[in-house]
Amino acid sequence: MASSEDKKVEIFFLPWIVARGHMIPMIDTARLFASYGVKVTILTTHDNLQLFQDGVDRDRSLGRDIDFLTFDLPEGCENLLSIFTINLNEELFIEKLREPIEQILRDRRPDCLVSDMFYPWTAESGARLGIPRIVFHVTGLFPLCCEEATRRHAPQHKVDSAKATFALPGLPNPNHNIEFTRLKTQSWLTTEPKGAKVFEAIVDAELKSHGVIINSYYDLEAPYAEYFKNDMGRKLWLVGPVYLFNKNYEEKAQRGEKNSIGGVTILNWLDSKEPKSVLYVSFGSQVRMAPEQFFVLAEALEASGHSFIWVARYMPESGVHKEEGSGRRVLPEGFEERMTKSGKGLIVRSWAPQLLILEHRAVGGFMTHCGWNSTVEGICACLPMITWPLAAEQFFIESLVVDVLKTGIRVGNEEWMSLHWEPKVTVTREKVETAVKRLMGGGGEVEEMRRRARELSEKAKKAVEPGGSSDADVVGLINELKSRRK
Repeated sequence: MASSEDKKVEIFFLPWIVARGHMIPMIDTARLFASYGVKVTILTTHDNLQLFQDGVDRDRSLGRDIDFLTFDLPEGCENLLSIFTINLNEELFIEKLREPIEQILRDRRPDCLVSDMFYPWTAESGARLGIPRIVFHVTGLFPLCCEEATRRHAPQHKVDSAKATFALPGLPNPNHNIEFTRLKTQSWLTTEPKGAKVFEAIVDAELKSHGVIINSYYDLEAPYAEYFKNDMGRKLWLVGPVYLFNKNYEEKAQRGEKNSIGGVTILNWLDSKEPKSVLYVSFGSQVRMAPEQFFVLAEALEASGHSFIWVARYMPESGVHKEEGSGRRVLPEGFEERMTKSGKGLIVRSWAPQLLILEHRAVGGFMTHCGWNSTVEGICACLPMITWPLAAEQFFIESLVVDVLKTGIRVGNEEWMSLHWEPKVTVTREKVETAVKRLMGGGGEVEEMRRRARELSEKAKKAVEPGGSSDADVVGLINELKSRRK
């Protein structure tokens, strides 16, 4: 009979069930660990299971020990899943999912639970059940260090106005000239007491957890890895970029939701374009831009004269946003017809096969909201970026891209918003048009950004290869969990 040390390490993964940007990298991470011989179970709802079933089925066909375990949502929660606010996290996910998840852990007793940051109660549950809880962050080290500096030193409260700049004390590499304003800082770090309470619960639970897994790699954020471990006192495993686990066409095309336009159609459109001539524009799976800002962006893209693919999620099919009985145009009159006729623009209204698009030879730049997944994917595709942060920790990530890594330029947004759109324009047409022409026009500045991104991309691929830094962290965590059994 096999000893407990000889049995497979078993890890449960609990992704945050609301946001695709949280689920996708954790599913990739779960599949990655299964490829190392770990017995993996993903805890999720039945509806979310459908989004990732094909990839997991392919893994099982290769002999990997990976499966889903579904749980039911408490009564009354189903209709809330399309809504996201920081306050909702406290009500819906800190308490109402606790009982069914704890029962699963009590019955199965895995070696470890990898839990999204938005389930802070899992730290207490794991401690009580003797199951180490590891936090899974869907952002990078740099924004986490910025949040810690903001929380620890409160520089945002030491300036006279919301537009006054302040530095973040204590961060490594001070020569990066990292500065922010209150306008660019998350509301729960400035003016929202209830959001601050949730944020504090997340930090407190992280300190009580066994450690932290982050979808990044050492060479991307080396000084901040050391700060995170030594100054902030966290045990850390960098296992990314986990999206590189998706190698074939099917895995890249089907990652996430079903595409609103077939991947073949999009790739055929790109095949007709010159190398590096297309700007890819996407603001992620959650950010909703105001109709007024959509309109301005469309005007600027057309005026720039450059070809583009625009993932315009949540934009009505009619091109008109209806509110209180009146209609406001989201796109200029005849915009789509002109773009189709000229071949200059392709609009995708829902999900797009982002990995396939970013890797295509015709794509020469990426306009992004600075979500962590998109940022890493853009860098690893060797693309210079136009940064347009809107919400969450995206202004911190913008600073990483522009000030630290120097692989992008700012579009000029100066105001943080919630994930729900607000009826105003924060970036003018002139700013957008100028940024697009500057990036897509090429020249020495842009080629230097591309060179830097190419170097970082090569280091990312080495990190996940056998003997690389991320490979070593995966192996190290598995071995540590084995040793805990003794």
